[in-house]
Amino acid sequence: MGKIKFLLIAISFVLISASHVLASDPFNVGNTDTKDALLFGFFDLRDRESYIQVTNTDGLNNQTVHIQIFNVADNCNENDFFDVYTPNDTHVYNLRDILTNDGNQSGVVLPQDAYGVFVVNVGSSGQVDEVQFIGNMRIEDNTGYEYRTNLIGTEYIVGPDDIGDIRTNDQPATFNFNKEFGVTFSDIVLISFNENNFATDEVSISELSDAWFLIDVDIYDLNENPFSCRNVIFSCVDQDNPLLESLLENIADEGDGSASVASFEYGINDSIPHSKGGELLCPGNNISEGIVRLTELNHRGSLELVGFVGLNNGNGRGSMDSMFAQLGLNPS
Repeated sequence: MGKIKFLLIAISFVLISASHVLASDPFNVGNTDTKDALLFGFFDLRDRESYIQVTNTDGLNNQTVHIQIFNVADNCNENDFFDVYTPNDTHVYNLRDILTNDGNQSGVVLPQDAYGVFVVNVGSSGQVDEVQFIGNMRIEDNTGYEYRTNLIGTEYIVGPDDIGDIRTNDQPATFNFNKEFGVTFSDIVLISFNENNFATDEVSISELSDAWFLIDVDIYDLNENPFSCRNVIFSCVDQDNPLLESLLENIADEGDGSASVASFEYGINDSIPHSKGGELLCPGNNISEGIVRLTELNHRGSLELVGFVGLNNGNGRGSMDSMFAQLGLNPS
């Protein structure tokens, strides 16, 4: 594959800094992957192939992981199985033919058009602080481009006492975009979840009323002019989900804002629409270069905002990055 020649996304939550050192000075090299006991990825089989690579970087201990796969196209239905990793063990899951680490069938067979969330959960090991799993994802589109990025690790696992806590986050997520090298399409995903049963390692995403983000969207052009868009809801839902209307009504009843649209994924605007013809963050907007600002108005469920931002030219070039933020607890 040719080298990806553009870097189009800047995420505002994580900054990596380095100090100037002499050639003979010792220095620490940061990890490029998030080591954690809970990892999230995005997969897509709609005229695409998806691969998730998982590694146990612990050099001493075997670990049992709970793999959960949520298919948005099937009303966010969950499929799951357990797998075992030996020390320094790596395995690649092909979402078209999901085999366990020892080469056996996992028992999970996804439909041809499945897409959604891939979860790696090692929380029941009893040694969460010592678990060091990393992972990455690769999505190949039939038109020739690829999305590649790391799985997102979340250090804080939501417990039962935290479910339902709501807080306004005044630190918005931002990412930039442009149409260099022929960019024409986008895929913007945010994942909300609950840790309903820590003892059994079960992450809940399909309970829509307990797992959503209400987001205010703004776009700024290169001259720093703001363009107000609309409120949108990110949840594990598509436009055919029978719970869509009740989700919209329930969020409006929360009293901290409402939205007329809820989806698992969005395109940016009319200039860079969604790859699969989905909803837009800012319909009617044609800005081709600038930044998108996502401000959380309300949320239910997870205390982490995890997401993926993909841009592609509909042909041979694609780029994907990830974003993460801890939202914190509602002040008592």
